[in-house]
Amino acid sequence: MDNRRLFRATATALAAAGLLIFGCTPAPGSSAPESRASDSSTPDPSALKKFYDQKLKWRSCGVPGFQCATMKAPLDYAKPDGTEIKLAVSRKKASGPGKRLGSLLVNPGGPGGSAIGYLQGYAGIGYPAPVRAQYDMAAIDPRGVARSEPVECLTGPEMDAYTQVDQTPDDQTESGLLAASFKKFAQGCEKRSSGILSHVSTVEAARDMDIFRAVLGDKKLSYVGASYGTFLGATYAELFPQRTGRLVLDGAMDPSLPARDLNRDQTAGFETAFQSFAQDCVQQPDCPLGNTTAAEVSARMKAFFLTLDAEPVPTGESRPLGESLATTGVIAAMYDESAWPQLREALAAAMDGDGAPLLELADSYYERESDGSYANLMYANSAVNCLDLPPAFTTPEEVTQALPTFEQASPVFGKGLAWASLNCAYWPTKATGTPHRIEAKGAAPIVVVGTTRDPATPYKWAQSLATQLSSGTLLTYDGDGHTAYGRGSDCIDTAINTYLLEGTPPPPAKKCS
Repeated sequence: MDNRRLFRATATALAAAGLLIFGCTPAPGSSAPESRASDSSTPDPSALKKFYDQKLKWRSCGVPGFQCATMKAPLDYAKPDGTEIKLAVSRKKASGPGKRLGSLLVNPGGPGGSAIGYLQGYAGIGYPAPVRAQYDMAAIDPRGVARSEPVECLTGPEMDAYTQVDQTPDDQTESGLLAASFKKFAQGCEKRSSGILSHVSTVEAARDMDIFRAVLGDKKLSYVGASYGTFLGATYAELFPQRTGRLVLDGAMDPSLPARDLNRDQTAGFETAFQSFAQDCVQQPDCPLGNTTAAEVSARMKAFFLTLDAEPVPTGESRPLGESLATTGVIAAMYDESAWPQLREALAAAMDGDGAPLLELADSYYERESDGSYANLMYANSAVNCLDLPPAFTTPEEVTQALPTFEQASPVFGKGLAWASLNCAYWPTKATGTPHRIEAKGAAPIVVVGTTRDPATPYKWAQSLATQLSSGTLLTYDGDGHTAYGRGSDCIDTAINTYLLEGTPPPPAKKCS
């Protein structure tokens, strides 16, 4: 793992990205952005009118049923008459029958996940038919992501080298090499993306969504956000509570926590998920980590990581499987329990001297293509995270002091994830966001979904966000994996579908399994 606070959506969601827009003129009275007392950079409504009043030129995306367009927004909302940026959007019109309910925006998380890819590959074709029948499915790639002025940082070979750097340094020399890799990453982002790097915050992305809402002709925003997408949705509700319609925040983040607490909590979340995997593994005949207790599985996993730290195994290509890539491969499989059989096979192969299957899992996490190129997910992830919150750590010495608490949170992953939390220390742009509670007073009912053994967004975050939001309702999925909607629970899906279609949130403290 090279980046912390990577709030990824499910593997299915990440594989499917897409955007959807409905090209109508703004509803009467919808052109002026709202303000909030705590937002000192509230832009002048009259200066933004040209963005809210723009009409999009829709075209075929090359994907049946979907249309795409380019939407303009100010680079800097404090200077709306200055430089403009172009944001990619997409839509798929409601299929009917039934009354059209407007547009439903979707975002798969990340930060850095392509909402257009998610829409066109999953949401626009895989969301429940009644939802797609009554909503125009829509998405916007957030600024800095995928098709929307993407942040770029490293070449493919440079990224290959970056992902192999030892993330569990054993001495000052190794910690210095790790810090140097973070510095090189940050310098690459500044060199290749300086024009947009200081304007990819979640607040700015939320303001872009409000322009998109108006351009689509909707008086209120209806939205399903997964993982980091919950922070984006909650931020929208905070900025524009009176324009907040039906919001589903699935796999919720807690906006009140500073970066170090978020990182430590997420570390504990991956430990919880790994223990669930371990308990399942000992019951399987092909478990390569033992067949007695979950504790044995954890001990053997940690021991195998140490073995790879000393002596990587071959993969059939120029990148051997060392501890860092192996850890990333294991973590990738924690997002969805359906990946556990693949992980068992990959671990067995690696222990037998073939690291290729586990490397494949790591590559899927990093969105590395077979030609050695990378999508911009990891670049956008750091750019957004490092702008949204001050860094978790500013020096290697601070990481060393905090190691015991991270290793207590996760004996398996704690050391590596603590050191990975140093990545924002060398970022070229200063953070503009701060941790704070989001109440969104005046917003319509908002459904917050939490999964009890979620690795990336721990359940307690959903509990916290639902309590913070003045109109929040918590919906609980007692299960494994990251996020809950569309992952096999009829109880969860029925509750969310009812809310999206009828506006009725689930009863307080509703729990599904």
